[in-house]
Amino acid sequence: MTKAIGKFLFLTVLAVFMAAPLVIVAGVSFNGTPRMNFPPQNVSLAWYAAFFSDPAWMSAFSLSVIVASLASLAAVSIAFPIAYATWKYRSRMALLLESIARISFLLPSIVLSIVFLVFWSWLGHVGRIEDTILSHAVVFVTLPLTTIGLGFRSVDLALVEAARTMGAREGDVLRTIVRPIVLPYVVSGLVFVFILSLNEYIIAYMVAGFEVETLPIKVFNNLRMGFQPTMCVGAVLFMLLGVFAFSAVALIGDLPKLLGGGRI
Repeated sequence: MTKAIGKFLFLTVLAVFMAAPLVIVAGVSFNGTPRMNFPPQNVSLAWYAAFFSDPAWMSAFSLSVIVASLASLAAVSIAFPIAYATWKYRSRMALLLESIARISFLLPSIVLSIVFLVFWSWLGHVGRIEDTILSHAVVFVTLPLTTIGLGFRSVDLALVEAARTMGAREGDVLRTIVRPIVLPYVVSGLVFVFILSLNEYIIAYMVAGFEVETLPIKVFNNLRMGFQPTMCVGAVLFMLLGVFAFSAVALIGDLPKLLGGGRI
């Protein structure tokens, strides 16, 4: 009994510690004055109105969503064939590509930023939105590689063999057995890359600079001139996008398992 109470208290304290910054940021965004007051004073939606009516903030937010969406699609497009080849053929080339992809995720962001900056400069292709998209896709591809690989390993090979015995072609097996099992893992990989790309700053700044001003870059540039509650509005929108994305994953699959754990 004591052990259970201790565990409950520890998890409660941990949850409060993790949620407190989010609650404070959200609260500050409702201030009626341009101050970082919490609890908010003169509660108002003025800063939300200012954010949505400002073309610069809306452009940065829209650009962040576009970059994150295309980066997640590109990362999954790279990861899926590699994970499939690893699962089906035990391909050494696929294993090598997977190992290389994981290295990029382990390197410091500043190192990767310099690598991509030199690479795009060498190509004579700098300050473009596609540079940021592809750079994010390469850096974060290890996430869909992990989730999709987990999905393929969840496929019961007995089902595959039974389908082949009954005369199913390879395309039929992939469509009727493999795809329904792997799809939640593909979606979770998309979500993970989307969230990380949405919040990534260093690579986006080094690769495209002021030419492609995503919301994290916009926030950092505005911090040089002082605090504005509109920054907190952007943070709240990012939090809502994250909640929506992970809720979508939870609806189509076992979220704890997709995150790499067992059932709770």
